[in-house]
Amino acid sequence: MKTIIKYELVINEALRSALNYDTPDEQINEFIRFFGKHIGSDRIYIFEDREERHCTDNTYEWCAEGIVPEIDALQNIDMDVINWWYEAFSEGQSVIINDIEDIREEHDISYHILKKQNVKNVVVCPLYYKDEIRGFFGVDNPPKSDYRGLTTFLDMIGTLLISFLKLRNSFIKSNNLTKLSTYSSLSKIYESMHYINVQTHKFNIVKTTAQFTEYFGKDIAKTGEYEVSDDFCGYINRIAEKMCPESQMEGILEFIDIGTIEERLRGKNSIAHEFIEQKIGWCRSRFLPVDYDENGRLLHVLFCIECIEEEKKRENKLLYLAETDLMTGLCNRGSGEKKITAFLKERTAGLLCLLDCDKFKSINDTYGHSVGDKVIIAIAEKLQKSCRDKDVIFRLGGDEFAMFMTGMVEQKAAERFFERLFQNIRQIDLAEMQGKKIEMSLGACFYDGDENVSFDELYRNADSAMYQSKKKQGYSYTIYDGQ
Repeated sequence: MKTIIKYELVINEALRSALNYDTPDEQINEFIRFFGKHIGSDRIYIFEDREERHCTDNTYEWCAEGIVPEIDALQNIDMDVINWWYEAFSEGQSVIINDIEDIREEHDISYHILKKQNVKNVVVCPLYYKDEIRGFFGVDNPPKSDYRGLTTFLDMIGTLLISFLKLRNSFIKSNNLTKLSTYSSLSKIYESMHYINVQTHKFNIVKTTAQFTEYFGKDIAKTGEYEVSDDFCGYINRIAEKMCPESQMEGILEFIDIGTIEERLRGKNSIAHEFIEQKIGWCRSRFLPVDYDENGRLLHVLFCIECIEEEKKRENKLLYLAETDLMTGLCNRGSGEKKITAFLKERTAGLLCLLDCDKFKSINDTYGHSVGDKVIIAIAEKLQKSCRDKDVIFRLGGDEFAMFMTGMVEQKAAERFFERLFQNIRQIDLAEMQGKKIEMSLGACFYDGDENVSFDELYRNADSAMYQSKKKQGYSYTIYDGQ
């Protein structure tokens, strides 16, 4: 009787100490800290089971001074590893290990886990909720004493711990409901927002704009009215059929599948999918996890849709600027090489041509750099006129250009192309140059598509041919012959 009274006094002191704190997490941590210090153990901890994952997590831990915390390492512990503990719990018993050397042979895995944590002796008791085991709490290296008495003490605080954990869950739920009431103000960037129970498929429409009322209904273009509706899957599938072109249906239906959302969101803050809405253009749909149930299963998510048409326009403009030579409007060197490299990886045969304006420096020196710029622009226009849409044309830099003529693998066809190209360039007539013609040299190299070849290798061959063309009078070309 004296022992029980002593335990009750300690529990009362622990409760008073814990209730000095405001949040359930703080209260639980103070509660186990108080007992850890009172008992004189190295460590006291709480594990909560995640049945859907068949594992248990260390959720709270107090360590004496100088003891290394293990809470980060002891997550997602397979329940089978300590199955013999659960067998004891199911028989209404606690786990008492007076000396871990006693379990070395029979429970080798448990032995090594405890040994690694410098545990010499341990007492562990189950946590019950509605007559079901939901986890356990234990004490590492308590002082040598009446361990049976210690388990009685731990059993007495088990119910209090469960009460604290239930208060924590209610606290989290209350906070989430408060968050829900603020989602309307947080949803300004979205065209629509839905709050969905993943497990029941019930949902609330938090927001929709006037543009989307034809999809979501004329009477729901309001915020803050959280009327619950059923069957989010059927509801959103019908909306997707109205919003999206048929070519995008497969992708959007796969994305909005609530049955797979928990797996796809695991370890992520959100997932997103872009699609084209038939009237307003590019949109982005997004799922965000809101909370999890007491077993760690995803409970609620937000499903949001935002218009990103302007963002897409900016992206396309930035992409254009990143890939384009701004003076000529041709591809720049980086994007040109990238496109040709893609053709080479696909073994697309063709002809790589390098072009160089003869005596370009003298044009700049004689007529000025502004005229030199006009020459470069005029050459670029003639290259585009001479080539097909499927060919790659880009400016290497300065007065140098390159082209990749897909499918051109015969010398006669190449020679006819060179003559047509040079004829077009001869037509360039800039008033500032007073009738002086622009002359070009060209070096080329065939690629037959039979072997793996890099852009750099083709470029060296074409450049070698260009070197030979430079030795001749203008409008000359040379095709690399392998020598």
